[in-house]
Amino acid sequence: MQTGTQWLSALHALLRRPSDWLGRYRANNLNNLGMHRYFDNRYNEAEDLFERSLAIREKVLGLEHPKVALTLTNLAETYRVQGRYADAEPLYLRALAIWDKIPGQKHDGAAYSLSNLGQLYQAQMKYAEAEPLYRRALEIWEKALGPEHANTVLILSQLVMLCEQRCKYAEAETLYGRILAIREKTIGPRDPELPVILERLAGVCQSQGKYADAEALSRRSLSVAVDLFGPEHWTVSHILNNLGLVLKLRAKYSDAEPLYKRSLNIAEKAYGGEHPHVAAVLCNLAGLYLTQGNYAESESLYQRSLDVGEKSLGPEHPQVAGTVNALAGLYRIQKKYEEAESLYTRALATLEKALGSDNPLVAQSLNDFGLLHLALGSYSEAESQLRRSLEVRERVLGQEHPDVAQSLHNVALLTKAQGKYTEAESLYERSLAINEKVLGPENPAVANVLGNLAHLYRVQRRYVEAEQLYKRSLEICEKLFGKEHPDVALNLNNLAELYHTLGNATQAEALYKRALAISESTLGSEHAELATLLDNLAGLYREQGRYIEAEPLYKRELTIVEKSFEPSDPRVALTLHNYAALLRAMSRWVEADDLELRAKGVVAKQGNAVN
Repeated sequence: MQTGTQWLSALHALLRRPSDWLGRYRANNLNNLGMHRYFDNRYNEAEDLFERSLAIREKVLGLEHPKVALTLTNLAETYRVQGRYADAEPLYLRALAIWDKIPGQKHDGAAYSLSNLGQLYQAQMKYAEAEPLYRRALEIWEKALGPEHANTVLILSQLVMLCEQRCKYAEAETLYGRILAIREKTIGPRDPELPVILERLAGVCQSQGKYADAEALSRRSLSVAVDLFGPEHWTVSHILNNLGLVLKLRAKYSDAEPLYKRSLNIAEKAYGGEHPHVAAVLCNLAGLYLTQGNYAESESLYQRSLDVGEKSLGPEHPQVAGTVNALAGLYRIQKKYEEAESLYTRALATLEKALGSDNPLVAQSLNDFGLLHLALGSYSEAESQLRRSLEVRERVLGQEHPDVAQSLHNVALLTKAQGKYTEAESLYERSLAINEKVLGPENPAVANVLGNLAHLYRVQRRYVEAEQLYKRSLEICEKLFGKEHPDVALNLNNLAELYHTLGNATQAEALYKRALAISESTLGSEHAELATLLDNLAGLYREQGRYIEAEPLYKRELTIVEKSFEPSDPRVALTLHNYAALLRAMSRWVEADDLELRAKGVVAKQGNAVN
């Protein structure tokens, strides 16, 4: 306890240094006023106040005082939210250097500096630099504030989104589960953030191929949102849109369609007819119709989505470019190559202008454009675009990202088409290794690479290796999707073609029939995908001399391709040619000549040869 003399001495010392006392008081007021301006989004005023507070604190308290670190963090944060990353970074680093010099302390302020610098790096896609900062901040807040404190949940939320961006889906799933448990315990079942957390968790499960779990979580999110906000709330529209996507992936097309339509109806009521979310739902519904082979309806909705997006966001917005890219994909499938090329060119130019050349969305656009040129046989253009896409992804996302695996896979498709089988095999193997490491061994991306690597082996007559990979791809798809899914049918067809090549007609027929039955059940009896299956089975029957069984299959195939594609499409010519070969084998020469003449007419229009 101080004596009267000691107290008077202290008072006299303070009065002899009035500038220190007044300086501290003024710096605190400036900092607090800066915080108010910051939260009011008045960043220029906040910046001026923080700079003035910082100058006083540095003079009065010294360059390495904790309050100097706090003001540095506040000023840096003001720069960060304005996108002035180069100005913000050195201030954060200086603040962290101050905190590191305070012995034995894990200060709350240090956690804020770490968290904010992590957000700065995350915004710049410097994910590897951001992650250790978030983990250090989490450690500080867990020890200082407890595992269920709001700040702990905040840093968990930042870390989990970073894990998603780095494709660390298993860890992201665990972190979302932890966040969910904390909020349910501390806030309760009527937490307004609960539907969002459930949706994010559903998305992580979807990325891992856990589609049943994703559907269950999305349905729970929908139920909670309806209970909290009512059935016509905009949040409900967003959840319905996401649930529709999960159901589409599970080939539950008849269930997905009404959800997309309900989402669209709510969105139009909540936002009006010209809103970005309305455009997004229209685009997704168009994608559903594309998958079902309803190309006319798909094109109409893509055009509507494009119109809404252009009106609400402007013609040069990245979301609009995404819709343009999707419409180009429809035209590519339909072999409307001129229309597709024009749209891909527009999408790429828009994205490069808006985002710069080193961006994942630009890389995706390059990838899709390259696939168009691959389909056209323009290998030089395809190689330029596919390899540039790969380079951007490796530079921006790192060497072990699923998008890098996709690029490696597509460059492998190109090199295989060029007859560079050794290089193609190496690229497929690299793609497979990345997908297995990042996504797990039982993921649709893994199954896709296995199927294409198996096809490469088949072309090289490495039949034993091809069979093993086809079977593994089939097993993965059956486990992920169940026995009745288009991807299962695709794998059955691939395996059947292998057995067909090997002369194992019995096994080939059984698999062709099973693939056909699944496709009819999931896609409908007139889907364009059925044409290949019908042609394969008819060709098998023709080779066996089972002409009576082959003819109705060719007839049905011809009906489908003429309905699905333009009259000048090469697939129409190929079907006519194969059907004519059957009729010729049956000594029905006149009918065969008629079909062959029609096939030649198609070829003449396209300038292509029918094999």
